[in-house]
Amino acid sequence: MTEDSIDKKKIESLLPHRDPMLLIDKLVNIVHLKSATAIVYVKKTSFYVQGHFPNQPVMPGVLIVEAFGQAAAALTAYCIDPKAYENKLVYLMSVDKARFRSPVVPDCELHLDIEAVRSHGRVWKYKGIATVDGKKMADAQWSATIVDRK
Repeated sequence: MTEDSIDKKKIESLLPHRDPMLLIDKLVNIVHLKSATAIVYVKKTSFYVQGHFPNQPVMPGVLIVEAFGQAAAALTAYCIDPKAYENKLVYLMSVDKARFRSPVVPDCELHLDIEAVRSHGRVWKYKGIATVDGKKMADAQWSATIVDRK
């Protein structure tokens, strides 16, 4: 059984990402190998805000998709046997049906509700919904694979 939530320090122990590219701040409501909610604090000081777009900052859609992928990788890495994940990385393979409904602007708390749809060997399929204050901002489906570190 897993904990209900993990903090950024624990996420850093599971993923190779580091600031500024580690986008997720917490993983909460973890259901073992099934689902979780990632929390992303979108701040005025976030690295992408200065140039996207000056005087009207918006979190880029590709970074929302990246955050979805990081959340899924953290959920999977956290829940599988640590020996099975030792010296491994999770790589994004495909993104399907990504839709961006409203701009994500600072200062907000972006919630990424992700679900592991299925797994087959080292390939996993996920889906997710991004919300701010309960309003749907984006959604997507994606797949990822677990590979050996080189």
